[in-house]
Amino acid sequence: MKPGKSVETQTATLAEIAREAGVSAPTVSKVLNGRADVAPSTRTRVEELLRAHGYRRRRAEASRSPLIDLVFHELESAWAMEVIRGVENVAQSAGLSVVLSESAGRLTPGRSWADQVAARRPHGVVLVLSELDGAQQALLTSRSIPFVVVDPAGDPGPDVPSIGATNWQGGLAATRHLVELGHTRIGAISGPSRMMCSRARIDGYRAALETAGLPVDPSLIVAGDFHHDAGYRLGMELLRRPDRPTAVFAGNDLQAVGLYEAARELGLRIPEDLSVVGFDDLPVARWVGPPLTTVRQPLTEMAEAAARLVLELGSAHEERAATRMELATSLVVRSSTAEVRRPSA
Repeated sequence: MKPGKSVETQTATLAEIAREAGVSAPTVSKVLNGRADVAPSTRTRVEELLRAHGYRRRRAEASRSPLIDLVFHELESAWAMEVIRGVENVAQSAGLSVVLSESAGRLTPGRSWADQVAARRPHGVVLVLSELDGAQQALLTSRSIPFVVVDPAGDPGPDVPSIGATNWQGGLAATRHLVELGHTRIGAISGPSRMMCSRARIDGYRAALETAGLPVDPSLIVAGDFHHDAGYRLGMELLRRPDRPTAVFAGNDLQAVGLYEAARELGLRIPEDLSVVGFDDLPVARWVGPPLTTVRQPLTEMAEAAARLVLELGSAHEERAATRMELATSLVVRSSTAEVRRPSA
């Protein structure tokens, strides 16, 4: 009868990996157990050797907590509520609960965050407009905790699963709608330049103008932060110009609401004097007066897709290639846009 693999054989294998990596066997053990006190470069080297040797950790399904970790860089708007709803929908169907975290505006969670997640051992992590550094990725990977990024702030890298939306197409559709209404001076309030979604929307805005043969005036593009106050402040800046725009693509719905307030203070009527288009299609877009023309970003569906993907990755028996998915945006025309008013003869 052929004996099974002994503890000594496994120890020898770990010792061999330690020698190849130039580290001690306890260090290899730390990597296997997901300990945080290993240098990122060392962890990466050991992980590569473990994979090369065909070493596979047993997936300890029974030891996982019945949780999905949901991480926001900011948790303070109706935008976040749409994402929470989507993750909750999937979690409830799977008999799981959702743990919310916020990284206080930082795009990368704090140093201790990954250690806390590793200790909780959730079924997976969904990050929103956030990213992980190399050490955090390595720690979660070493504990077989899958993660997916929703609307990644930067380029997540080829090995990071992500769910996004067609932001460029949305910016194009928003601006093309205004062009078709006869507007030629169209302003834009972008989001933070560090965020890919913001840059993509403004690139779509530029493409629509260029395709229509209209000049792109850099002075009509102002950088916001996706918050109401920025929409108000930058709206005042644009609308006080002697050559003010007749239409503005506000970049998102919250900035559009701030722009509404600026227009009202300056005595401008929407849409008679100013056409406005937002982005997201949050509930507030239907509630403001007049109801806001906006680009619908399927936030709840994006969050549902991310939660489903993270659970699929957690239950997969073999490593899967990273998945990148973009859900379609669509223009929703309401009452905040109209044909440009021509001056009387």
